[in-house]
Amino acid sequence: MAQIISGKALSAAIKERATQQAVRLRGQGIVPCLAVILVGDDPASAVYVRGKEKDCAECGIESRMIRMPADTTQDALLAELAQLAADDSVHGILVQLPLPSQIDERAVIEAIPPQKDVDGFTPVNVGRMMIGEECFLPCTPAGCIEMLKSTGLPIAGKKAVVLGRSNIVGKPAAMLLLREDATVTICHSRTEGLAQICAEADILVAAIGKSNFVTGEMIKPGAVVIDVGINRDETGKLCGDVDFAAASEKAAAITPVPGGVGLMTRAMLLVNTIQAAVRQTGAKI
Repeated sequence: MAQIISGKALSAAIKERATQQAVRLRGQGIVPCLAVILVGDDPASAVYVRGKEKDCAECGIESRMIRMPADTTQDALLAELAQLAADDSVHGILVQLPLPSQIDERAVIEAIPPQKDVDGFTPVNVGRMMIGEECFLPCTPAGCIEMLKSTGLPIAGKKAVVLGRSNIVGKPAAMLLLREDATVTICHSRTEGLAQICAEADILVAAIGKSNFVTGEMIKPGAVVIDVGINRDETGKLCGDVDFAAASEKAAAITPVPGGVGLMTRAMLLVNTIQAAVRQTGAKI
């Protein structure tokens, strides 16, 4: 049976480190602060925001939750962002996605100052990530890399396959794997021979958004499997993109759903917020 890569244990360790760093910042008169904007009343988004609020409270990070109605105009949202951008006491800004249809998501992301972009979504941070400069890494892919490293198994020189090409997970995950010296293939809905490509992967990152899409036959014996998917199966049970039972019979290590990548995403947001406070103030931690 595969080693279970526990997002719960790993995220707890990261949160503990963030807590200690927040204490040191407060000792220098700096209160790390994350501002989160939630537009509308999407139930899933509300759950995510409450989780972020809870994480901040546990780690000594101030959280400012700004809730705006579903009929908020783009101009009103951009005005709110401009206020937060100019507020030196706010170190990180996050706009919860998705946004209502009347708002241009890209325009909103581009309005976040790169130094406060703790989601790592702005073109400046994405560009810096591409060329290997210091930047805020997107939280989910960064969490995936931390989970891979926690296994102690090598990444350098290994064949890595990323299932999915989204700007939030697939593309940045591939780039971060390249930075770790893996040989990376990105697969998507138009990929021919997808199952065979997956079956040759030493590292498989599944971020395709389809419940139990990756079967046991698609797993190379001894592979490390990172399941980013959060779906519901036909019974309504939470599941990932990978058939966990079948995959865990062949993989060397695998992340569970729930209790895996999702928790790491939240933990990496705390890491980015602390770093934002450090970079903006010149503090030492």
